[in-house]
Amino acid sequence: MVGPLRLMTVHAHPDDESSKGAATCARYVADGHEVMIVTCTGGERGSVLNPAMDRPDVVANMTEIRREEMARAAEILGAEHRWLGYVDSGLPEGDPKPPLPDGCFAVGDLPEQTAALVALIREFRPHVLVTYDENGGYPHPDHIRCHEVSVAAFDAAGDPDRFPEAGAPWQPLKLYYSHGFSRARVTAFHEALLAAGMESPYTDWIKNWSEDRPDPGSRVTTRVECADYFAVRDKALLAHATQIDPTSRWFAIPLDMQRQIWPTEDYELVRSLVDSTTPEDDLFAGLRERVSA
Repeated sequence: MVGPLRLMTVHAHPDDESSKGAATCARYVADGHEVMIVTCTGGERGSVLNPAMDRPDVVANMTEIRREEMARAAEILGAEHRWLGYVDSGLPEGDPKPPLPDGCFAVGDLPEQTAALVALIREFRPHVLVTYDENGGYPHPDHIRCHEVSVAAFDAAGDPDRFPEAGAPWQPLKLYYSHGFSRARVTAFHEALLAAGMESPYTDWIKNWSEDRPDPGSRVTTRVECADYFAVRDKALLAHATQIDPTSRWFAIPLDMQRQIWPTEDYELVRSLVDSTTPEDDLFAGLRERVSA
């Protein structure tokens, strides 16, 4: 009999874990598996995105508050949580964009950052690692660096000659990228809202979706059924009160509609060291046989 399998998800900032794959994590925890969320930065340079929390006392204590929010979200999801320990890079704006701050995550030493994640992989020993694609899901410098660190750590963690000070080697068996708002998913929600006589928050998004914009839906290999855990996902999102406005478009679609129209969270299988046939409906597909053997 196979014991609990282990899933590690690696994210750039606190709140990313709740908007990207949270229902999947909650489902696997409920199924008796173990989940660790790794957050690369503290979100120190994030803005207050919820008007109700935009107060001087909140702005002055963002680092501490975001750590408290992350702890609540992890507890809601039933996951273990670790900080990788780096400083948020912020999202540069302007033309030309200003240089990134000294000492921030996105301009840090990649081998040193990789070693830090390798140490967590070797400690937790995940069978599956989930992160962002090469575009970072969206082109925030911390998301792109999160991708770079995660892929490098997946490749290094099982090699006894790499980072020997980081613990005994452990090789995760599958690597996935999480993919959220595909064009098909956004369009399906938009059309369902309009058909129900409701206002859609996606009208301008769809209208302005250029043909050359990357569509993550074309890359999806794995759809994990997790509709029963959408309410848990939303509760974890709302725990990040500085970042999530409860009146925002995150919550524009009734849960029953979401469960009916798009009951999955979607992923791309990038590396597999077990026999894998896509499409899949389970991040642990093919692992139970390998682990039991």
